[in-house]
Amino acid sequence: MLKGPVPRSAAKSQSAPRRGGRPSKGEAEALAHRIVDAAAELFFTLGYGATTIEAIAQHARISKRTLYHRFDGKSELFGAVVHRTIERMRPPADVPLLHGNDLAQMLDGLATLVLRAALSAPAIALHRLIVAESGRFPDLAAAVNNQGASEEAIRLIAGLLEREMHAGNLKLDDARFAAQQFLYMLVSVPQRRAMGLGVPMSPAETDAWGRDVVNLFLNGCRGWEVKPKR
Repeated sequence: MLKGPVPRSAAKSQSAPRRGGRPSKGEAEALAHRIVDAAAELFFTLGYGATTIEAIAQHARISKRTLYHRFDGKSELFGAVVHRTIERMRPPADVPLLHGNDLAQMLDGLATLVLRAALSAPAIALHRLIVAESGRFPDLAAAVNNQGASEEAIRLIAGLLEREMHAGNLKLDDARFAAQQFLYMLVSVPQRRAMGLGVPMSPAETDAWGRDVVNLFLNGCRGWEVKPKR
């Protein structure tokens, strides 16, 4: 055993491992999350145009060089913010997207999930940012569209409608068109009101809105006049 005072270098080596070289995978992921957190906070509070790479790096407590090692620039950072926001809006993996004994029940359940996601605080912040700045920065809307959240919902709804069409329960010309209309009917007014363009809906009003949209949509589909093919 060593006797007497431990040399400072030995004490340092015993208390903590020497750091250096490349960060571990966990450290790299934590740093990337911190950068995206900082970017999201500034984008949503200051706007895209007023947010600079310098401000994001300072807010994340890193150098610009460190930031650029992980992201090419502000547009790529915004894409990362959009991707994370959409991923967090998704229901947990153990929550089924479709459940119920008939189309009405399945659409009711899906409407609840879609409205919960679309009216969440991050979704409203993102939508407000796109509305405010897409005129100056057209790529912002493209970044949101490229993430495919709405497209996924449209494909899911269209698949349901096509199944009903094949079973003879619905007559439609275009299941995708009908799915798009359902999604717009469901989200547009509650989301606008949540953004301040009207009084935000209460949870009870939101639930009733979803049920009424499903009712109107299905009755419209059942009365659809199929155009003869040319």
